[in-house]
Amino acid sequence: MKKPIQKFRGIYISFAGICVFGILLIILSTITNLPNNLHAASPEVPNQRTLSEYYSRRQYPGAPPENPHPDSVHGKKLECLMCHADGGWTEMLKKITPVTPHPEQISCMQCHVNPVTKALFRETDWRSVPPPGLGRSYLPGSPPPIPHDLQMRNNCIPCHEGPGTITAIRVQHQFWGMCRQCHVPDHSVQPFRR
Repeated sequence: MKKPIQKFRGIYISFAGICVFGILLIILSTITNLPNNLHAASPEVPNQRTLSEYYSRRQYPGAPPENPHPDSVHGKKLECLMCHADGGWTEMLKKITPVTPHPEQISCMQCHVNPVTKALFRETDWRSVPPPGLGRSYLPGSPPPIPHDLQMRNNCIPCHEGPGTITAIRVQHQFWGMCRQCHVPDHSVQPFRR
């Protein structure tokens, strides 16, 4: 009859052998599933979008951005949601496209227009509203408030996460669930007084 220590030693050696075999399988499958061309799998983005560029494409904070590229490339008409529904690298434009926060709206050019000209038809003293300040919190350590209105922006993730996101507004916790559970709209507008 085997002693209990010898019985456990046999079980331990069998378990260790299975673990080593499993680790070797994982390493082998990782090596064999690498993409053939790593550069094509993750293209370098020389022109990362900045917050100032983000605001420069809007007449005022909250306005829809102008269309920064032509309607057609190489004679082929561009369909907005072909690239902006999922976002990511677009080979045709050689750019990272941001995800739209409202893919159910299909008449994109109704709000996102191509600039006709940079010159004004006549002089004006109109000035844009300054952009909201970022990183403000009501209490030390509390989450910052939402500095913009939520009309057509109920889905936070397209603007605040992903490859097309601007670094200054990118979140590190996109899987936490409902954003508005912690982040509340900033209603710092003064009430109307006569």
